Amino acid sequence: WCMHYLVVVFFCDLCVWKLSRIFYFILQIIKDSQQQHGLRHGDYQRYRGYCSRRLRRLRKTLGFKCGNRHKFTGKKVTVEMLSDNRYLLLVLMEAERAWSYAMQLKQEANTEPRKRFHLLSRLRKAAKHGERLEKLCESPRVDAKTKLEAQAYTSYLSGMVRFELQEWKAAMEAFNKCKTIYEKLASAFTEELAVLYHQRVEEISPNIRYCAYNIGDQNAMNELMQMRLSAGGGGGMMAEKLEALITQTRAKQAATMSEVEWRGRTVPVKIDKARIFLLGLGDNEAAIAQAANEETKERLYETLLAECRDTIQAVREELKTEAKQRERSDEASGKVSNLQFLHSYLTYIKLWTVVKRNESMAHMLQAKLKEPQTDENKRGPRPQDLIRLYDIILQSLAELSSLQGLEEDHTFQKEVALKMLVYKAYRCFFIAQSYVLVKKWSEALVLYERVLKYAKEVQSKAKSLNNSLKDLPDVQELITEVNAEKYSLQAAAILGGYLTCKGSHFPLCERLETFHLDPTLVGKQPNLVQFPPDFQPIPCKPLFFDLALNHVAFPPLDDKVEQKGKGGLTGYIKGIFGFGS
Repeated sequence: WCMHYLVVVFFCDLCVWKLSRIFYFILQIIKDSQQQHGLRHGDYQRYRGYCSRRLRRLRKTLGFKCGNRHKFTGKKVTVEMLSDNRYLLLVLMEAERAWSYAMQLKQEANTEPRKRFHLLSRLRKAAKHGERLEKLCESPRVDAKTKLEAQAYTSYLSGMVRFELQEWKAAMEAFNKCKTIYEKLASAFTEELAVLYHQRVEEISPNIRYCAYNIGDQNAMNELMQMRLSAGGGGGMMAEKLEALITQTRAKQAATMSEVEWRGRTVPVKIDKARIFLLGLGDNEAAIAQAANEETKERLYETLLAECRDTIQAVREELKTEAKQRERSDEASGKVSNLQFLHSYLTYIKLWTVVKRNESMAHMLQAKLKEPQTDENKRGPRPQDLIRLYDIILQSLAELSSLQGLEEDHTFQKEVALKMLVYKAYRCFFIAQSYVLVKKWSEALVLYERVLKYAKEVQSKAKSLNNSLKDLPDVQELITEVNAEKYSLQAAAILGGYLTCKGSHFPLCERLETFHLDPTLVGKQPNLVQFPPDFQPIPCKPLFFDLALNHVAFPPLDDKVEQKGKGGLTGYIKGIFGFGS
C-alpha cells in the first residue's frame, strides 16, 4: 500500500513539474510564436492562421473534439483535465487567436470604420479566454510563477479592451497591474528572461502614458515624446504605436487651434489634419534637435516628411473643391486665397525639411570622408555622394522660390537666392575634390576659385539680410579650407609633374636600372608590367599570285575522251534487250 501511494504521489509531482516547466513562461511561448509566424512584420492574419492550425492539431491529439463536421458542440477545459498540460496551451491559443483577429481588424478599421464593432467583439472574446486561463491556473497543480504570468496576461487583454472602449481609468489600472507583475518577474529570473519581461513593460508604457493624459495628466504628452526619442532608429511596432498615440493626443489639442501666421499673413486653418500637423511641428523639430544619434534623427525626419505629405494632400483636395466652386460662381482669381497660401506654407515646410535632412546627411558623410579608411575592401564615402545631396538641396531651394503667393515677397526671394549661393559653393567644393582624386589639377584649381567667388558673394550680400545665415553652414570655414586645399593642390601638381618626368608612371620592368621609391608597388595594383602589351610591327607573310596560268595553252585531250556513237533505232532496241552491252 505504501509503495502504491508513493508511486501515485511521484506521478502527481511529475505532472506538476512538467506543467510548470512548459508553462512557466507563458510570455515566452507567446513571443516565440508571434515572432516566428508573422508578427515580426505586423502580419496578424498569418499569425491568426497559425493559431487556428495549432488549435486543430491540439484538439486532434487530445481527442478534444467539439462536435462533428455537421454540428458544433462546445466544450470547456476543466481543472480535472490538467493532468495533461496541453489543455492549458489549448486555452492560451484560443485567446491568442481572438487577439490576433482583433489586431487585424484594427488595421483594416482605418479604411472601414464598421469593422471596429467586430474588433471590440474579438477583444472581449480574447479577454474572456484569458480569464478562463487565469482560473485554470489557480489549480494546485500549477506553480505560483505560472499563476502570476496568467494574471499579467489577463490584465493585458483586459486593459486592451478598456483602452479601445476609451475607459481610461480602468485601462490604466489593468495596464499598471500587468506592468507591476512583469517587473517583479523580471527581477526574479536570469538576464536573458528578464529582457523579455522588460520588453513587454516598454510596450505597455505608452498606453499608460496616453491613459494618464486623457485622465488629466498634462505631462504625459512630453513623456510620450521622450519615449519616441528613446525608441532609437529601429522603428518597428513600438515606434508605430508611439506615433499613433501622439497623433491621437494632438488631435484632442488641435480643437483650440484656428489660425497660423507666416510671412506677415494670418491664415485660418479649418482642416483637422493640417491643425494636428502644425500643432506638432514644434515638438517634431525639438525632437530632431535632441536626437541622440544620426539614425534616430533620420527616422524623425522621415516621419515629419510623411506627415507633411499627407497634410499637403488633404489641403490639395480642398483646393480642388474650392476651384470648382470658383468656376461655378465665375469669381476672378486675383489674390492668392487663404487655402492656397496655407498650401504654400506647408510646401515650404516640406522643402525646407528636405534641405535640413540632406544637410544633416552631408555633415555625416563629410565626417566619414575625413576619417582614415581602415578596410580597403569596404567602399567608403566619396565626394560624388555629397554632390548628389547638394543637388537635391539646390533643387528644393529652386522650388521654394516659385511658391504661389511669394512671388512679390522680395525679402523671401533674396533669402532663398542667398541660401542657393551657400549650397552652390559647397557643391562646387566637392566637385573640385572629386577632380583632385583623379589628379586633374587645373580643373580642380578653377573650381576652388569658383568656390571662393561664391563665398565672398555670400558674405557681401548677407550684410543686408539680418539672420539669413544663422541656419546655414559657415562660409568662412569653407574659405579657410579652400585656401588650404589650394596650396596642397599646387604642391601635388608640382610633385606629380616631377614624378612623371622621373618615369614613375612607367612599369617597373622598363626602369629596373633606375631607383625610385614608388609606394604603389606594395599596394593592391602594382605597376610591374604593361598589360596588355602594345602592338609591335612585324613583317607580313608574302602573298603569291599565279599569273602565268592565264597564258598557258593546255594540250588537246580529244583522244582521251570516250566518243559516244549514234545508234539510231537499232541501237535503241539493242539497248532495251541488252544486246549492246
